[in-house]
Amino acid sequence: MSVAKEKTSDGEGSLYELIKVIVQALLIALVIRTFLFQPFNIPSASMVDTLLVGDYLFVSKYSYGYSRYSVPFGFIPMSGRVLASKPERGDVAVFKLPRDNATDYIKRVIGLPGDRIQVREGILYINDVAVPRRRLSDYVEVGANGREVRAERYEETLPNGVTYEVLDSSPNSLFDNTQVYTVPADHYFMMGDNRDNSTDSRSQSGVGYVPFENFVGRAEVIFFSIGEGTPIWQIWNWPWAVRWDRIFTTL
Repeated sequence: MSVAKEKTSDGEGSLYELIKVIVQALLIALVIRTFLFQPFNIPSASMVDTLLVGDYLFVSKYSYGYSRYSVPFGFIPMSGRVLASKPERGDVAVFKLPRDNATDYIKRVIGLPGDRIQVREGILYINDVAVPRRRLSDYVEVGANGREVRAERYEETLPNGVTYEVLDSSPNSLFDNTQVYTVPADHYFMMGDNRDNSTDSRSQSGVGYVPFENFVGRAEVIFFSIGEGTPIWQIWNWPWAVRWDRIFTTL
């Protein structure tokens, strides 16, 4: 009888230790996700060619401080931010869509509080000054049918010296000529790099100005990238589906 009791006790102890390790691992993961880094994947082409569909990236949660949107499901009932650090022009940032405060969007910070933003004939103006852009070679994408799709590609340089590439696939499209947007206090104007394929702050009913409180974090590095249409769990397709040259690309 005593031997049987020892075995049962050992089994219960092993189960307890396993549960404890799992709970500790989950708590550590929650702390890292909440306060340090959160992984995101890119589901749309609005930031091509900076970010591609199938990119997986880490977003630093500490870059802008913490708000209720830093916590999963916004459980903490607080307003504003703590340990706040303001976004800089040119940052690629994840934020909660203002119209529902739930959907994650990723765009580039273009306008700061008080800025006047406008697009004229596809050229971006900040405070009535055209943002310099330099023509690059066309961006070429091969579709599933084997046909090439081309878009004009430019390098833009913001007033603070940040440079990045943008696409203009359709001259004189809907948002190539806009009104003047005056960014309210404590809000930011966000735009996608794929200018003709991005719902962003130019669409006041779709995104509009983004409150500072809605920022989740700054995109830092692509840690994995796989071709569009290939599920990440299909490991047997990785040798030819993974975009190896994009892994560990900083943003």
